[in-house]
Amino acid sequence: QKMQSAALPRFLKHNNIAQPPLMPTCRRHCDGDYPTLKRLLNRLLPASLRRKTVTIPVIRLHGTIMAGGGQLRPSLSLATTAGLIEKAFAFKDAPAVAISINSPGGSPVQSRLIYQRIRDLALEKNKRVLMFVEDVAASGGYMIALAGDEIIADPSSIVGSIGVVSAGFGFQGLLQKIGVERRVHTAGQNKSILDPFQPEKQEDVERLKELQLEIHDIFIAMVKERRGEKLADNPDLFTGLFWTGGKGKELGLIDGLGDMRGFVRQRYGDKARLRLIAAPRGLFGRRFGLSGSHTHNIAQNIAATAADGLVDAAQERALWARFGL
Repeated sequence: QKMQSAALPRFLKHNNIAQPPLMPTCRRHCDGDYPTLKRLLNRLLPASLRRKTVTIPVIRLHGTIMAGGGQLRPSLSLATTAGLIEKAFAFKDAPAVAISINSPGGSPVQSRLIYQRIRDLALEKNKRVLMFVEDVAASGGYMIALAGDEIIADPSSIVGSIGVVSAGFGFQGLLQKIGVERRVHTAGQNKSILDPFQPEKQEDVERLKELQLEIHDIFIAMVKERRGEKLADNPDLFTGLFWTGGKGKELGLIDGLGDMRGFVRQRYGDKARLRLIAAPRGLFGRRFGLSGSHTHNIAQNIAATAADGLVDAAQERALWARFGL
């Protein structure tokens, strides 16, 4: 700090740079923006004289995972997260990117796409990925967590649920009670399998299970590739069960227990800073799509997004409820 203070006036004079009118020497003489001014002055110094402060960009992936998603309750998908991920990895001097994951799962396709984008950028930018679990990283949420070079969770977090599930409803009895006849016309005998308004067929269920087993095998292969020899020899590991963070560490599903701020400071020093990367949020422009020429459809858009929000909320509630959350 003494070297920096002494060298700055000489550096400014040598490079014909006007000295700032305010050069605070302590916080008492500061006008309230001392940290900002200090960072600006630090950038003027040669690299050899700059104070080294490690900045770790942070992104937060929170919610259920599904393509599209409602406007009132945005979900996680590659489309909604790609911008944040790209921006975090654009920090040139950051040795790592920290990601906070809090998701009960959802679409296996979107989960894998998000995972792959993180891994691709980590290799391209040569950065380490630090994954921090909040309440839950289960099913598709845990698949995304696998993108981390290290996975850290709270002892009470929920991790695991390495499996595949499909859920739906059967309404054929309801149609009979209200006197409605459903008519379905198809070209292809399997075009209407698993129709919720028709009785369930055994061959339809068997076909669905075949698809689930294929997706489950892909999930298991990802876990084994990323966790390797860290995994414990436990017969329940890939059955869809889930565990607390403490037990997850014993099973090799995660690497450690703790919180983001404490872990980053322990790894990169007490002066390491976390920089949250957040998407711009606007009540009307972002959530309802009511910008430009669309403003005349405000009432229709609000009604439509409200209806979508009810459906999304029910689906999301069911996923979180599986883990007692």
